[in-house]
Amino acid sequence: MESAALSVLVQQLRAAGEVTRARILALLAHGELSVGELAQVLNQSQPRLSRHLKFLTSAGLIERLPEGAWVFYRLPVEGRARALVDTLNAAIDPDDAAIRRDRVRLAEVKGERAEAAGEYFSRVADHWDKLRALHYSEADIEKAVLGAAGAGPFELVVDFGTGTGRMLALFAGKARRVEGIDLSHQMLTVARSKLQEAGAANASVRHGDATASPYPDHCASLVIIHQVLHFLDDPARALNEAARVLKPGGRLVIVEFAPHSLEHLRTDHAHRHLGINEADLVRWGEKAGLAVKSCKTFRAPDDKGVSVMVWAADSLKSAKRSAA
Repeated sequence: MESAALSVLVQQLRAAGEVTRARILALLAHGELSVGELAQVLNQSQPRLSRHLKFLTSAGLIERLPEGAWVFYRLPVEGRARALVDTLNAAIDPDDAAIRRDRVRLAEVKGERAEAAGEYFSRVADHWDKLRALHYSEADIEKAVLGAAGAGPFELVVDFGTGTGRMLALFAGKARRVEGIDLSHQMLTVARSKLQEAGAANASVRHGDATASPYPDHCASLVIIHQVLHFLDDPARALNEAARVLKPGGRLVIVEFAPHSLEHLRTDHAHRHLGINEADLVRWGEKAGLAVKSCKTFRAPDDKGVSVMVWAADSLKSAKRSAA
């Protein structure tokens, strides 16, 4: 009698055994993509591509992630299906002409996306703080951030995606040094001006990426990621980077929108994700070696608003070292 597991494997191999579907699996190895982005890279119509995606989803080889009017796809996070996809992708010749073209086009599509986001931040830099406060009380959030961070004092506080430097100003009196990084030069210009106005002499900002920061390992007492993850292709990379930068005993504090359906935030404000699930934060944090300490949610006052989470975690490696 044929086993259920063997039947599933045969179904998965059949699903993967077609050129377009094999190319889809190879592309998703680089991170989650929307249907539209896959259609651009593969130069296929969305209806035709959707049939391939449905086949792969039914076989369990990819996961479907609806977000408002958009749908994203990604490889399974773990398990036998992910192991199979990794094995199949490893068997693909990286110099295959179609695979090379797909990589080039994927880089172009991601570049176009990054350019659009950069243009957005250039437009809103001067009034970014007001924009961030449209959907919740900034004072309540900042109070929760201070509470989640702990009493301090801190040696070095690092703010990933610092924007106008508001978090640096908030923690300047609680740390010897506060530093922020941001990819937007316009944002950094505004941040420098605001920090000077605030008299935060121990604060500095520089150009940098939240997923590949310029900081050495284990240098920061506290890392803050305030309303950044929803702009990123792969938010888990920012948590991995924070875990790398944190000192033993250090803490990560994240402020982020909870999942919502306000599509205009994607189209008008360059949001890559319509909020972040707490369960995803926990999963990404555990993989990065972080232990969850707290999560406080500020509920939206009505269906036009957005709920906000303030999430804190400590390095699991740090806890083990302390216990040793």
